Amino acid sequence: MKIVLRLERRVKLTLRRMRRATRDKGLADRCQIVLLTAKGRRRAAVAEGVGCSVSWVNRVVARFRDDGVPGLFDRREDNGESKLDEWFLCTLYDVVDGSPQNHGYPRPTWTRELLAKAMHRLTGVKVHPATVSRALARIGARLGRPRPTVGCPWPKRRRNRRLAEIDHTLAALGPDEIAVWLDEVDVHLNPKIGLDWMNRGTQKLVPTPGKNVKRYLCGAMDATGLLTWVRAERKNSLLVIAMLRKLAGETYPDAKVIHVVLDNFSIHDSKIVRAAVAELGGRVKLHFLPPYCPQSNRIERVWLDLHANVTRNHRCAGMDELMRNVSRYLAARNGRTRAALQKAA
Repeated sequence: MKIVLRLERRVKLTLRRMRRATRDKGLADRCQIVLLTAKGRRRAAVAEGVGCSVSWVNRVVARFRDDGVPGLFDRREDNGESKLDEWFLCTLYDVVDGSPQNHGYPRPTWTRELLAKAMHRLTGVKVHPATVSRALARIGARLGRPRPTVGCPWPKRRRNRRLAEIDHTLAALGPDEIAVWLDEVDVHLNPKIGLDWMNRGTQKLVPTPGKNVKRYLCGAMDATGLLTWVRAERKNSLLVIAMLRKLAGETYPDAKVIHVVLDNFSIHDSKIVRAAVAELGGRVKLHFLPPYCPQSNRIERVWLDLHANVTRNHRCAGMDELMRNVSRYLAARNGRTRAALQKAA
């Protein structure tokens, strides 16, 4: 059915001017509905052209007939002050950063309904869970997977003193000294399963060989981001020794001292590793981080990227293929780093 609506020329010009000038998409759509209706378009055609429902076309036209041009504006402005003010959002940011158990709830994870209830208790402002969703988007919150961690057993003062000593040593490096961050990573033939995009109603399948096979990489990254690595079938002190010898003999043969920052893993401080360091004649110095401080080891980020780009959800049939992909990724990463360094120079 057609909706009969006649507009004066000045009203048409007003609606067109509003449609062009406004930043409110809803107001622009309402202006367009009235203009198309005045041309004699059928309501279904108007709804299809604007991208809305036929019932909404009827409501907009009815509001225009009753109130004229002012009836096209958003009436929610009369609802009062917004509940999502700066104070509410700052409080929500602090609440999301904690746990429901900090507020007396037994549940360990937040839901929108529980956040609405907690915010009502803290602020006295009662909001719908849908409003909580908008508030979470405004503070930049996301639904993610927490990272498990273990607290450092050292006293805070001792841990901070050790980290400060390492930072002071690295800041005072001479022109013939190099600093690297060293760590190992496990590569499994049975792929780690991670998040991936899927179509609605489907679930991707990741084939696994069943019997797992492992390989190990020991890597060292310098301050420029360049990576050196060695691989082995076992993760032991021999892998660490091979890494130290490669650093001193191949990667940095002209360096007087190579300062290696690493964690307190037992294979890093074994007797044979100490003997290998002594054999290198003082060219390698080990600086051990406090226990359970992975955030202070810069190379940890490289391993996270390696898992995200190569090993997670991989479909390699054999370990040789997977290790080739690992080596190819790390070599490409070094290539990008060298190109960036040349461009910066």
